[in-house]
Amino acid sequence: RLFAQPLLRFLGFIFWGTAAALAFGGVSVILMYKNYRYLFQESFLFLPGWLAVAAALILLPTGVLAVSSSANSPRYKQGALMYLLVVLLCLGMSLAVLAHSYSIWMTSELKSTMGHLFYQYNGAHSQGPGSRAVDVVQKKLQCCGVQNYTDWLKATAVSQYLPAEDSRVPESCCKEMYSHCRGDLDHMEQLFQEGCLKKLEDQLHFVMLYMFWCCVVLSVLELLAGVSNGILMRKEPFRDLRIL
Repeated sequence: RLFAQPLLRFLGFIFWGTAAALAFGGVSVILMYKNYRYLFQESFLFLPGWLAVAAALILLPTGVLAVSSSANSPRYKQGALMYLLVVLLCLGMSLAVLAHSYSIWMTSELKSTMGHLFYQYNGAHSQGPGSRAVDVVQKKLQCCGVQNYTDWLKATAVSQYLPAEDSRVPESCCKEMYSHCRGDLDHMEQLFQEGCLKKLEDQLHFVMLYMFWCCVVLSVLELLAGVSNGILMRKEPFRDLRIL
């Protein structure tokens, strides 16, 4: 019991730090979904993000209860802490499974969706949401094409807005420092040459792996806190079942 109380208080401070880390991961996922929502139309990528934010918010009062907990704390306080730890454990494990599943499943989803959007691209001045999404992706990720810039030379849809005899790519492939760039392949130094698919996959895998390990570490800490809290609750026997 003497060891459980300081451990629980220490874990309370750790919970606050974990809440910040988890909130950062959740917001990153939500922003990724917002920025590239046309590439994730058939998915629920926002779900892990909001679950992470919810878990981070629950961690704040959990940390307060853990820091102020002791063997002489009221039963309702110890019980509330235990309930919050159980809820957080469920959220954390669900989030870990989702993050791991998404990092695998979204690879094929991205390749299919991105390939379709790039193939249907019909010009930088098009009003279609798909074409605007392609330009946004290429500018934000500083990339060109799905695999690399040569994808634009193979796409038949490109001929609808670029003359066949011109060796050009969309202007969204141009580097920002070259204001007069028009996508001319004769000036390769002005263009991004890496493909967008690998860059977006790397971003997605990094965020999901970050979330996964945050949840794993958090689950271990919650188990330690639950055991410590249980030891402190043993000081006084239960007089009735109201704690349930």
